[in-house]
Amino acid sequence: MPRSNSTETPVEVSFKHYLRDIGKGRDGEGGHYRRNVERELTHFLEWAAGDRGPDNWAGIIPDDADRDVQFGDLSESVFRDYARYLATDRGLKQNTAQTYYAYLSSWTGWCVTEGHLDVHYAKRSTARDPLPDDDGRRPGDQQAWSPEHRHQLTTHVVQRFDDTYDEYQSTDEDAPERPTRRYHAIKAARDRALVYVIAYTAVRIGELLRDPSDPRRRGLRWEEVNTDDGSITVYRKKQQWDTASLPKPVIQPLQAYRDLLKPPSDRWPVFPSFSPRTLGELVREQLADRGLTDDEIADHRDDHSRDLLLALEEDIRPDSMTTKGARNVLKRLTESANIDISDPNHEYLAPHGGRRGMGEVLVRSFGYTVAARYLDNSENMVRQRYSHIEAGKLGDKATEGIVEVDPAPISQESRLEEERL
Repeated sequence: MPRSNSTETPVEVSFKHYLRDIGKGRDGEGGHYRRNVERELTHFLEWAAGDRGPDNWAGIIPDDADRDVQFGDLSESVFRDYARYLATDRGLKQNTAQTYYAYLSSWTGWCVTEGHLDVHYAKRSTARDPLPDDDGRRPGDQQAWSPEHRHQLTTHVVQRFDDTYDEYQSTDEDAPERPTRRYHAIKAARDRALVYVIAYTAVRIGELLRDPSDPRRRGLRWEEVNTDDGSITVYRKKQQWDTASLPKPVIQPLQAYRDLLKPPSDRWPVFPSFSPRTLGELVREQLADRGLTDDEIADHRDDHSRDLLLALEEDIRPDSMTTKGARNVLKRLTESANIDISDPNHEYLAPHGGRRGMGEVLVRSFGYTVAARYLDNSENMVRQRYSHIEAGKLGDKATEGIVEVDPAPISQESRLEEERL
């Protein structure tokens, strides 16, 4: 895009080029960050035009002008007003307001580099002043599956699989209900395998499943699973393919699931979508492409109790479950397992909590270096995210020092505890 210092350039013309620069993939169209930034830039533009904000807000365009928002309309006071809007009228949490303003500030810096603006207004302290302070939320405050929660959830999915599989196996081969019972057993096996992978591998959910915003993340396939070596190949956050470990507890659930599913090819997703609507549309489309008439397609579907079973028989490969789909599965399983969650942000065992829970296990058991390798993170980042563990250990060390130098406080605490009991 050519450089321009023209104050009359519409602000919106820069969005496409900026978003492409920060996007992922060959054409820069993918990535969560890109999508979040695009949403916030659109919101800012609508606010600047007077289409969002308080009832008395008319925007930043002069009253006598009938045009789009231009770079000449931007100033330090505009960004200060928007920071105030984020902090008050939008009702955002402290960290969310900070994040949204950071999106805008990053774009503003890019505009300076590209010659659209002479000054990085958003970065000035007076513009940022209305933003709320950080709420002090520490990494250790974020959800991490506790050993008790992990045990409750894994026990629940094991029991569900055992029940549905036993019912399927005890059904006669020719019984009309056998296919339906096989479907329920497959679904329970999938759920069990998904929970075990999330709970014990610490692989990011976006590395396992399909992300509609990023075409490179099409979900784990069976050809990328090696239970003999105990590894899977995933597309990492660092934008490259890499291997991740499969601990021993994960191997059997994956093997049993594959034996029951019997995928027609290794290119099938490990965790396919079970959505009836999605599978129904896929089956109809694929069979039509193979030359079947509508009546023939209807007959084929009537012969199968579930479209998934027809897809398996005809090797109609479905898409992987999405990351949103996995969250819905975990919500359903958390509720059916009657797991009590005390988390202000999530009422269920969220996928990132499984990863953080495994991080807790590794840091406590083997230290930061081993945990960093397993989590595919830098050791410095792992130390920051699990700093509460080190603080606890330092507290224990401090207690030992206190006992050695001045045991009186510890003895007094012990006496008070005995009296309380």
